[in-house]
Amino acid sequence: MFDIEFFMKAHELKKSLMAGQKKPISEVLESLESFRSREPIIYNIETTNACNMKCEMCPRTTMMTRSVDTIDLETFKSVISQIRPFSESQLARWAEFVEMNYGIKRDEMSENHFYLHIIPTVIQLHGYGDPLLDKNISLYVKMLSDKGFRTYFSCNPSNINIEKMLEIFKSGLTYIKYSIESTDDDRHRQIRGEASDFTQSYKKIIDLLELKEKKALKTKIVITMLNLNKSWQMEEFEKLRKAFERLDVYVYLKSEDTMWYRKDYHCSKSIHWTEFCQHPWMSMTIKSNGEAVMCMEDFDNEIVLGDAKEEPLYDIWNGEKYRLFRKQHFDLTGRIRCTERCDMKLVGEFLLKDTV
Repeated sequence: MFDIEFFMKAHELKKSLMAGQKKPISEVLESLESFRSREPIIYNIETTNACNMKCEMCPRTTMMTRSVDTIDLETFKSVISQIRPFSESQLARWAEFVEMNYGIKRDEMSENHFYLHIIPTVIQLHGYGDPLLDKNISLYVKMLSDKGFRTYFSCNPSNINIEKMLEIFKSGLTYIKYSIESTDDDRHRQIRGEASDFTQSYKKIIDLLELKEKKALKTKIVITMLNLNKSWQMEEFEKLRKAFERLDVYVYLKSEDTMWYRKDYHCSKSIHWTEFCQHPWMSMTIKSNGEAVMCMEDFDNEIVLGDAKEEPLYDIWNGEKYRLFRKQHFDLTGRIRCTERCDMKLVGEFLLKDTV
């Protein structure tokens, strides 16, 4: 989830800045702060950063140095006790806003539809790990469902255990995403590692779809392929789409989230990555060790803003570290990792220089 109320309130200001209208930093900082909810909103809870894949495009494979952790039950309980879901009326206003301002209909199936119509409505339960490796994931889904939250996580289809997946679906999971990079086993293994291939993953998903229909379970299965700028990419995506044709799945091609460290930077078609970053004002991420960080892209927890094991989320969200972090998004001199380790622009790039 992210703060849809903030996003809607800030939209006209954001649109004017991105259109080239310059405003003083102090004025924009004051406006964004006035739009910000004082109650924290959680984008995602990384239940574990354990993973058995070696994906070529993932910082976890090539750069991450933090220890492997799985969030403990008491910390998870504490975190979700401090947040609340959006109301149905809020979500209805949000859907109208997206249609009116971005032209994305509610029944589409695309990268930007997924980001604007689905992501704001769910608590995301993955980060730099596979939630299927967390023994408590079904319990966590049920705990959130019982509190009225919609839930979602992305995972590796090779890790599917049908019995466990049915338990998770019965617990109320709203969306699950399986990442498939090719319909060719060798290509898929080259990208995701030897622990994964297409043939077995496809069979498991088909079996799961049949059982899901038989038991009338409502979890929506999402299939995605990352656009890795391969010469064969579009041909492979069409094969993937055809493999799932007429089945009850949501299929789309997704831009990479982090390309700043790649030699073949190829841009993103996602609205999320073309607008300037609003996360300091609209969402918080909790990592597997309980640390509150700037966003899920902070793969090594380099900007820690609090500890959910020790501090109330309200105090973290409204505390001095977060205040300074928001201010630093107006400063392009490299004081925070965001200036060098993110593809997203900072709001400071669109403003007149003044003092804050």
